[in-house]
Amino acid sequence: MEIDYLGGMEKYSQRLQIRWADIDANRHLRHSVYYDFGATLRMSVLSELGLSVRKLEEIMVGPILFREEGIFRREIVFEDTITLDVELFKATPDYSRWSLRHNFIKDDGTLAATVTVDGAWIDMVKRKLTVPNIFIHDVFEKFPKAADFQFFMPEKKISTANDQNG
Repeated sequence: MEIDYLGGMEKYSQRLQIRWADIDANRHLRHSVYYDFGATLRMSVLSELGLSVRKLEEIMVGPILFREEGIFRREIVFEDTITLDVELFKATPDYSRWSLRHNFIKDDGTLAATVTVDGAWIDMVKRKLTVPNIFIHDVFEKFPKAADFQFFMPEKKISTANDQNG
């Protein structure tokens, strides 16, 4: 992990050793393991920035995913050591919606896979999407940003006759 002078993270990465249990019948990394590694790294960076599981329980908010997509470019096998990073590449200005990208990089610098997730925040009591409080907003201000990071405005859902009639 590298911290920049403004107190935010420039980069957050972790070296991974592939376990035998991570390998499938084709002798390469099972597809679901990519998503598991990504989820663990996301929660690690949030926790390190102060948004731990305990803090989420305290404020009764949790992250929720709408989409998780993997693009697999090169095989990862048992003997490989991989560096996995995570970066915020898109968000609404209030951080109520966000997209994160995970890059799986082999020791020789080859990009083996990319996993992207689109998410938001859910109020754990109301079970509805919510705008994050200032604490979560500040955590996401410090989250490592991609070189192509951009803010976006969510699309407004337009009602149609079909929506109103059933």
